[in-house]
Amino acid sequence: MADRNRTHDRRTRTPRGRHRAAALLAVAAALLASGCDGGGKAASSAPERRPVERAPLKAGRNDLPGMPPLLNAHDLYAADRPGRLSPQVKDYPARIYVPNTGSDTVSVIDPKTYKVIETIPVGIQPQHVVPSWDLKTLWVNNNRGHDLTPIDPATGKAGEPVRVHDPYNLYFTPNGKYAIVMASMDRQLVFRDPHSMEVRKTLPVPCAGVNHADFSPNGRYFIVSCEFSGELLKVDTEKMKVIGQQKLPFEGAMPQDVKISPDGRTWYIADMMADGIWVMNGDTFDRPKLMPTGKGAHGLYVSRDSRHMYVSNRGEGSISLLDFKTGKLVDKWHIRGGGSPDMGGLSTDGKVLWLSGRYNSEVYALDTRTGKTLAKIPVGQGPHGLAVYPQPGRYSLGHTGIFR
Repeated sequence: MADRNRTHDRRTRTPRGRHRAAALLAVAAALLASGCDGGGKAASSAPERRPVERAPLKAGRNDLPGMPPLLNAHDLYAADRPGRLSPQVKDYPARIYVPNTGSDTVSVIDPKTYKVIETIPVGIQPQHVVPSWDLKTLWVNNNRGHDLTPIDPATGKAGEPVRVHDPYNLYFTPNGKYAIVMASMDRQLVFRDPHSMEVRKTLPVPCAGVNHADFSPNGRYFIVSCEFSGELLKVDTEKMKVIGQQKLPFEGAMPQDVKISPDGRTWYIADMMADGIWVMNGDTFDRPKLMPTGKGAHGLYVSRDSRHMYVSNRGEGSISLLDFKTGKLVDKWHIRGGGSPDMGGLSTDGKVLWLSGRYNSEVYALDTRTGKTLAKIPVGQGPHGLAVYPQPGRYSLGHTGIFR
């Protein structure tokens, strides 16, 4: 799509201007006729199909300073279209990285063969594999080992661990300025340098079990789920300060994954004890409403066309489909032979949903067009926050892959 900020020149053209325009058109026609693209390269005989490009919007006055402007103000996931890989990652081999909390390893799966091709020893109790903001590193969160293992996605090789206390999960501010460690047992959000992981600010939180989050469209705030106290926090990104807190209206609530809708108006929080997703307005941070999905609702993933959200129901081995346009559930898939679908992500083309089987020591691959179980792949014990990599997007907000 053309630059939306470009305006047409309505001034009267001079004869000289008309001659120049005619000459340029003649040159372009000659290049096309000769089979060149203007850069001296031979053009393909068949036209190449490319996704429609949309120029980034100008940064809004209220956007988080330094945050890359949105591609589409009406779709936060516009950069996540099928095959739209950033130059940084386009040559990375496609792999599924599975942290096994009970085995202290990462299983690496080749998505073409559905087979484990390598097992990488890491620290104690790895929880999530998290793509860095700049897309160049995969961080393995070794929760009880109190360190992060970096993996180079270009080679698949692990580097030297970096000492980080209680890294249950990891996020990045939308401007890439800070990494945010979800220190669940420490009851802290720790803002760190996104590369060295040196502490920049420690924010004690008034709840138990901080674990998952997502950011507002302008990046100014993020909402965090507190698993063990059944609460939600609203945090000012720039001030690094809690600006809202509320208890979920369900006895024994255990909120998990957090995801914002493509239009940025609605927030969804999975709850494994309430067996559904909480629906709320993040701006007003008002009382959420529960939408039942299935037993043990856990992970939330947006389809490549931004039309649906996949909800993994860990307690019943199913995946519910939410239609963003109607706000209603439209389908439910059941894993062949049962299972415990937890965390994961989508393939580059969006045709396969990959999920860890937390209590079955396996990984599931599901066809997103039919819901059919394509494969159940044996891995280590307690597979958790697996990362599908690479994925489309310009930068990562963390977790197993929130890209914008």
